[in-house]
Amino acid sequence: MANPAVEVKAIAKRLGSKQVLKALSLEVPRGGTLGILGPSGCGKTTVLRLIAGLEAPDEGEIRIGGVLVSSAGRLDLAPARRNIGFMFQDLALWPHMTVAGNVSFVLESRAWPSGTRRARIEEVLTLVGMRDRADEYPGHLSGGEQQRIALARALAASPDLLLLDEPLSSLDADLRADLRTELAEIPRKLGVTMIYVTHDRADADAFGGEIVVMSRPPA
Repeated sequence: MANPAVEVKAIAKRLGSKQVLKALSLEVPRGGTLGILGPSGCGKTTVLRLIAGLEAPDEGEIRIGGVLVSSAGRLDLAPARRNIGFMFQDLALWPHMTVAGNVSFVLESRAWPSGTRRARIEEVLTLVGMRDRADEYPGHLSGGEQQRIALARALAASPDLLLLDEPLSSLDADLRADLRTELAEIPRKLGVTMIYVTHDRADADAFGGEIVVMSRPPA
């Protein structure tokens, strides 16, 4: 693949005495979608954390946009400089901040000028259908609304790469179907490269793109 957005080469990772990943390689084209499908404990989330720079691989290397960002035991590029949006499985919304505050925090941490933040907050909240909830707190929102806020926060700083960790796992069937459709449209609408992990084949099929199926590595 010429000039992939993400290139993972033969990465391995142990957590304590457990071999979580072994010789994993994958590529994602610019603006493409990659699904990582597999059972709990197979290392799906660890792949996202390694790409985001939240952990370093024990072996192998990771390139984003052709730039070496991680190699064996090293973070060659800091997480904040990778221009990644990460939607965590537990959503990780800050309960003491309003919806707008959650999104604004990301913009502030990326040093967005104060004069542009309000417009960007309105833009991403409108994109996920939550503009009218900007002044509310996460604890007052439904599960589906919290998912949308977590997505807005991940998209806030206009990332080149969007990582989604089990983005639909906590939703009922109706909400799941609605958000499947909306998430599948994100790469086309925004031109962002998207990698998501799921244990649900129906989610993977709905999002489209390439699918990598993982299994638990031997101990």
